[in-house]
Amino acid sequence: MSELLRGYGRRALICFGRAVVQIVLAYAVNLPLFIVTVLSIAFIPLGFGVVLAPVMFQAIRTIANQQRAWAAEWSGVRIPVPYRAEPAGAGVFGRLKWILTDPASWRDLLWTFVNVPVALVLGVLAGGLTLYGLEGVFVAPWLAQVVDYGWGPFWPLDDWGVVGVVGTIVLGAALTAVSVPLGPLFLEAHARFSQSLLAPTREALAERVERLTETRSDAVDASAAELRRIERDLHDGAQARLVALSMNIGLAEEMMKHDPETAQKLLAEAREASGTALTELRDLVRGIHPPVLAERGLDGAVRALALTLPLPVDVHIDLPGRGDAPMESAAYFAVAEMLANVVKHSAARRAWVQIEHGGGRLMMIVGDDGTGGADAAAGSGMRGIERRLAAFDGTMAVTSPVGGPTVVTMELPCALSSPRTSPSSGTG
Repeated sequence: MSELLRGYGRRALICFGRAVVQIVLAYAVNLPLFIVTVLSIAFIPLGFGVVLAPVMFQAIRTIANQQRAWAAEWSGVRIPVPYRAEPAGAGVFGRLKWILTDPASWRDLLWTFVNVPVALVLGVLAGGLTLYGLEGVFVAPWLAQVVDYGWGPFWPLDDWGVVGVVGTIVLGAALTAVSVPLGPLFLEAHARFSQSLLAPTREALAERVERLTETRSDAVDASAAELRRIERDLHDGAQARLVALSMNIGLAEEMMKHDPETAQKLLAEAREASGTALTELRDLVRGIHPPVLAERGLDGAVRALALTLPLPVDVHIDLPGRGDAPMESAAYFAVAEMLANVVKHSAARRAWVQIEHGGGRLMMIVGDDGTGGADAAAGSGMRGIERRLAAFDGTMAVTSPVGGPTVVTMELPCALSSPRTSPSSGTG
């Protein structure tokens, strides 16, 4: 019995604490954020609102994401994140346009305002039942000064004497007990309310489905093209050399008895052809998934790649861990393609690669001091990388004025695991 009471008390206390958190969040955080954000929007024509408005909307998103986490943890209500990806390399005005044209920003703003009364009502019901019940058990029957409020208006103790005191205790205990199952229901109601405003709209979901359909089609096309390339490389390269190797060995066998000198030359040619075929097969495998990428991760693979280039490459990589294999492969080949473009087209004397992870996104920047003028729409290599990244909800932005420098910024949403002890940097 005592264990049951302790369990009831613990659940009631947790529910009460969560209800208080919701009320405090609404009045101490949501309401000030709403007021300051509205003012920052009004100040956009004056100039400083251009910088302040995105900051305030980002602060609201932080609070909204915390509400999403609480809804999932406390009530099992999942609220997907609906925000559009921030365009890489956006300036002050680009950032303002991005955040103001995202419908989720305005729904967040509406939530910060409407949540004030809703959180108060549902929070009072979720936590106030417990508090009111405990008041009926421990406070109202014993302190005369509370007779005029609290339980007093509903249970006139002066008219009932001892019976009134006992009744207050019993009714307060009953209300406290009832608050244990009812409190979480009111918290869930608040989570459902938050879900109605903070979750993606049907239009956003439809846009998301359309985007996924498009990227899936691009990924399928890219995979088919990659398979055709592998087939062509095998047919025209290693396979042809292996056929020639087999023919040379066959001729050498026939001539071994009659012309040992010619047979020896044929065997030497066969040995050279086998080495060439082996090199081509290794290059082909490296083009599919480099062994160094599997062994040392994105950090080691990019550093190894930089060392093979005919120009110096400054490499700075700060990754706290490793991502999954498809993400690492997409990131590696994106960087590899950009560095190949630097070597082929930029006439650069130096290049640099910067890879960092933060906010659930992997950022890759590849730059060079070449002639510039790179256009993602004009090059099949860049378009292919853009499609590869889009399959992972990634983005790519190219800044390449004529005369240089060229800076390509790529982002991939991802989570990392297997943390390392410290970042590293160097020059390839």
